[in-house]
Amino acid sequence: LSLCLSLFFPLQFSLLAPTNLCLLSASSAAKMSDAAPADTIKAHVFIATSEDGFIAKQDGDVEWLNEQQQKFPEGNDGGFGDFMNSVDSMIMGRKTFEKVLSFGPEMWPYGETSVYVLSHGTIVIPEHLKNTVSQIAGEPVELLSKLGKKGHRNVYVDGGTVIQDFLQAGVIHSAIITEVPVTLGSGIPLFRSESQKARLVLQKKETIASGITQSTFSTI
Repeated sequence: LSLCLSLFFPLQFSLLAPTNLCLLSASSAAKMSDAAPADTIKAHVFIATSEDGFIAKQDGDVEWLNEQQQKFPEGNDGGFGDFMNSVDSMIMGRKTFEKVLSFGPEMWPYGETSVYVLSHGTIVIPEHLKNTVSQIAGEPVELLSKLGKKGHRNVYVDGGTVIQDFLQAGVIHSAIITEVPVTLGSGIPLFRSESQKARLVLQKKETIASGITQSTFSTI
């Protein structure tokens, strides 16, 4: 799994980040210039799944996404750059955070975007990320209220369990789901139940590379 080796996929249980996102410095300050009331903040998902709806193998492995990168022209990041420029903050699970860190400091794909790691336990934040990464805890509605009061408006939500919890709470505003032509048979599913899946309303679906489709959803 190569976070910033130039092609598309943001990581984790989303896609991997393109090289230019390693240098991403979209101004969080500019995006947060006007404090947003807690009830106006929106949560968004950008993630990849297998054809049968899994975001990772049971052990968390996402190496199967690597071979999909070669299907994209150089410089094509599958829309991740535009997505990152549309958000001002991120909530991710602890496992996702640790997975990203395992690739080394030069592979951090979120630039200066404020990242909140969801965990009730103790996490270790590397020195070079202490200005942009912090720990947070709480339920989805509570978390969005906290970030809204900090001035955030659009939050990228990432991590299998985290996304499921936010869907269950009914606080996901939009989702971009990229489906790759791989069948895993088993693993970590994107949706916890059919009722969660039913919350998504398809707005657009397009083929973005050979065998790879990307669907944009609103929610109900």
